[in-house]
Amino acid sequence: MIQLPNQKLSNYAIAQLKKYYQKVLNQTSFKAKVVEAKRIWDNASKTNKTFLEIKEKLTEMCSGSQRCCYCEDAPADEIEHIAPKNIYPLLCFSWSNYLYACGICNGPKNNKFAVFLKSNEAFKDITPPKGKCPVPPKGSPVLINPRKENPLDFLFLDLKNTFHFVPLPDDKTSKAYKRAEYTICVLRLNKRDSLVSSRRTAFGSYEARLKTYITEKQSGKTEIKLQKMIEGIQTERHVTVFKEMQRQYVLFGFFKDLFDPIPEALNW
Repeated sequence: MIQLPNQKLSNYAIAQLKKYYQKVLNQTSFKAKVVEAKRIWDNASKTNKTFLEIKEKLTEMCSGSQRCCYCEDAPADEIEHIAPKNIYPLLCFSWSNYLYACGICNGPKNNKFAVFLKSNEAFKDITPPKGKCPVPPKGSPVLINPRKENPLDFLFLDLKNTFHFVPLPDDKTSKAYKRAEYTICVLRLNKRDSLVSSRRTAFGSYEARLKTYITEKQSGKTEIKLQKMIEGIQTERHVTVFKEMQRQYVLFGFFKDLFDPIPEALNW
């Protein structure tokens, strides 16, 4: 996971989302708000002009070739509500609450959500029971939000052995550690063998591409040729693997053979 670049919607799309929001807000009970949000969503999100634009913008925000913003592996084809609409119906039509995800991530995540309670900062899972619509308690989200935060401030990817994500903070009692742990668990970032294997493969691909770039640059290839190679690296799946390679070089001096000859690659 990486922090996603922001994209702006047209004034038309913003106005339409506000209209949908107002219809939800006008409902008199919390359950009615949930029902209305789902009704409008089901009718509007498939072929509606506003959501066609939203899908285009979300695609532009994806890493690689429209990869899922959570796992960065499978193609992204579902609009994901970061804060579930069944819990937060007033965020159902909030542009900042959307990202593009794959069904493999979006399905199991579903309505799973947790907060640190405003009253005492305690961790609380607020996933609603099936068919129920309890009003959520006030609190701050536990799940890392790549629309607003840099996931690599919380997560560390082990490129030496397991290719698993682990919490970056050392203090297991800290909110940052708990957020990392919860995000890894809810999105099943380490539980899918194929996903972990794909990260390992991506690492090998980045390594090979960088070595080829070094050879081509040293042989005097044109800037146009080199730029195409850079674009190939930047559109590879599992961009977090590359971001982690850059970070681990800076922090620990790993991957010196890849970055010492081409220090500009640290800024790609």
